[in-house]
Amino acid sequence: VQLQAFGGGLVQAGGSLRLSCAASGRTFSNSAVAWFRQTPDKERDFVAGISRSGGTYYSDSVKGRFAISRDNAKNTVYLQMNGLKPEDTAVYYCALRPALGASWVGVTPRDYGDWGQGTLVTVSS
Repeated sequence: VQLQAFGGGLVQAGGSLRLSCAASGRTFSNSAVAWFRQTPDKERDFVAGISRSGGTYYSDSVKGRFAISRDNAKNTVYLQMNGLKPEDTAVYYCALRPALGASWVGVTPRDYGDWGQGTLVTVSS
């Protein structure tokens, strides 16, 4: 499976961006997909994930501001980011794994074997 993440950019605090993660391959609809983010001085952190059945999970830092969704017909997962803050600045990565169950979502990087190349989000104050 190949993943391509795009949609990052520069935005002012309080603004919005929508990231997309497009996947190739036949396992997409049976997979859990997640977004992680990383800054140079930190480990890669879980942001949001969506299960095979459409259940969503968020880190406490983005809950209420970000929304993850999927379109299986387009093999694409989206991350709508609203109310962006300077601390949201990071490289965002999408990751995929054939799901262990309908409601499964992994929350650590080691849970995933397929990764996109990352897209940079910069939020100015």
